[in-house]
Amino acid sequence: MRILFCVGKSYVPVYQSMVEHLEAMGAHVQCLMFDQALDKELIKKSIEDAQVYITAIAPCDKEVMDAAPQLNYVLKTGTGLDNVDLDYAKEKGILVSNAPGENATSVAELAFGQMISLSRMIPMLDRKTKSGDWPRGESHELSGKTVGIIGFGAIGKKIARFAGAFEMKIIAYGNYQDVEAAGRLGARFVAFNQLLTEADYIVISTALTASNYHLIDQQAIDLMKSTAFLVNISRGALIDEPILFKALRENRIAGAALDVFETEPPESVPDLDHLIVSPHIGGTTRESIARVAQVTVDNISKFMRNEMPDFLANQTAFGKTDN
Repeated sequence: MRILFCVGKSYVPVYQSMVEHLEAMGAHVQCLMFDQALDKELIKKSIEDAQVYITAIAPCDKEVMDAAPQLNYVLKTGTGLDNVDLDYAKEKGILVSNAPGENATSVAELAFGQMISLSRMIPMLDRKTKSGDWPRGESHELSGKTVGIIGFGAIGKKIARFAGAFEMKIIAYGNYQDVEAAGRLGARFVAFNQLLTEADYIVISTALTASNYHLIDQQAIDLMKSTAFLVNISRGALIDEPILFKALRENRIAGAALDVFETEPPESVPDLDHLIVSPHIGGTTRESIARVAQVTVDNISKFMRNEMPDFLANQTAFGKTDN
């Protein structure tokens, strides 16, 4: 079995171990490192004889799949599948799986780090103190505030659990509503506009789809409190960035923290004290990377034994492949 592995930056420390395990199972693995995986033509050339394709952020669209006549299985080293054309994979009988929940703790912890950093103005105070100033800033406690969670999957639920420990009020919005989990975590589901108007902190943890592109637009920001903080640890395209940056410059909202951008890396980011940015590192702790790597290797092992892999995004395709 031939495997093409487009290695994301986060998996550089562990990819060699993954390759060793896969080759010990009888697979031949070709790796494209993260910079090589930016070249779509190289991916198409490299995937021609592959039965399995492992990708982090490299594309797996119709063009790539059509270049791989023997492709039977695609694995995403992460949760979001926005770089995979699931409908076309299903049409071609190609299995697709991801690793949902394996990075939930890491992403949720970053979300709270961002919330605390915004509330206590930590980056600005750190920078100015190091420069010789002795600044003061208006800061806030999380306790007693309302956090609005957009998307109540594994990450959203983990955020809700942490919010309970901080004695926050929890509201949530999403198409998928796990009422039992919400009740257990002290959360209640509300309409989208209600979440925007009530929340002191808005955390975006939903998957990107065609229907929620630029979910946070001018209309959404107009509904938010002027004292509200916005945190995005999901996908950059969920926010209309120019609109958000304009709102921040005009102090329309209190602040924002972005771990993701519509174009990565972004062309430019405004230098504002109440804007915190990071380079899409929410799910890339050593622990979460190890968990995702293990899921990936285990699922390929199952696939090679003609067993159903875990976390299939298109389960109906199982049994149609000939591996």
